[in-house]
Amino acid sequence: MADNKTKPTKLSVATFIDALTDPVRRSDAKALIKLMQNAAGEKPRMWGPSIIGFGSYHYKYESGREGDAPVIALSPRKAATVLYGVTGFGEASALLAKLGKHSTGKGCLYIKKLADVDQHILETLIVKSLAAKRANANTQGQ
Repeated sequence: MADNKTKPTKLSVATFIDALTDPVRRSDAKALIKLMQNAAGEKPRMWGPSIIGFGSYHYKYESGREGDAPVIALSPRKAATVLYGVTGFGEASALLAKLGKHSTGKGCLYIKKLADVDQHILETLIVKSLAAKRANANTQGQ
């Protein structure tokens, strides 16, 4: 079975962010890091070369594939900033409808500019997603 490529690294989050050439993408990433760090209560950590993650959890699929992943994460890509792990809970659809300009796909939320979305709705998405994941982890551990 193939090894998971997205693993925690010792790369510096600050160095990665400072290397972003687009000033809007860099500023948005800094704001999102602050928001996610406050919500998760975890320091940011690089996962692979371009994903900034908060916390971690272990997953195991029925296929037998397993590994570790950040609980929530972001990646400031060229076309959009991608947020991982913030849409997979019951109220997500209703909140996404109020979020503003964005797109979604395969559990990811894509935002071109942070100014295009309602910051309070985004924070609610992040907080509620974390709460749902923590509740799920607690019930699975019993």
